[in-house]
Amino acid sequence: MTDPLIYTSATPRHSLPLLFVGQAQKEASVNDAHALADILLHPSVEGELADPPADPADGQCWLVGTGASGAFEGREQCLASYQAGTWVFAKPCDGMVIFDRQTSQFLPYLGGWQRETAPAQPQGGDVVDVEARATIATLVELLSRMGILPPE
Repeated sequence: MTDPLIYTSATPRHSLPLLFVGQAQKEASVNDAHALADILLHPSVEGELADPPADPADGQCWLVGTGASGAFEGREQCLASYQAGTWVFAKPCDGMVIFDRQTSQFLPYLGGWQRETAPAQPQGGDVVDVEARATIATLVELLSRMGILPPE
């Protein structure tokens, strides 16, 4: 028979609260876990903000930007979801990917959110082949960094 697992008070990756035998008010831990799971399952954000929006809708989620203040202070790079009249925060971990509705862009997390920009278009001229090859190489590099293509 295997030894039983000994849990701390929360899961190691996303800090989902765990229940204990005989725990009073288990519903608080379960509700906290459900609130975090609601943020983390197929995460999408309205955009990136350093300050909380003035009138967020219930369930809206934002990426907390640098220089955060107010309720977002000290939560840079976290996901902030407005639920039941309060802010719930989820700390990102490597491999997480979110969708930013404001920019229509997927953002992977690898030590920080990776926000890529489109490469410059070739300008034509006498050496079109060289410019086209450079643009294609840049596209392949971007696709590799986004995890769509494997690293070269």
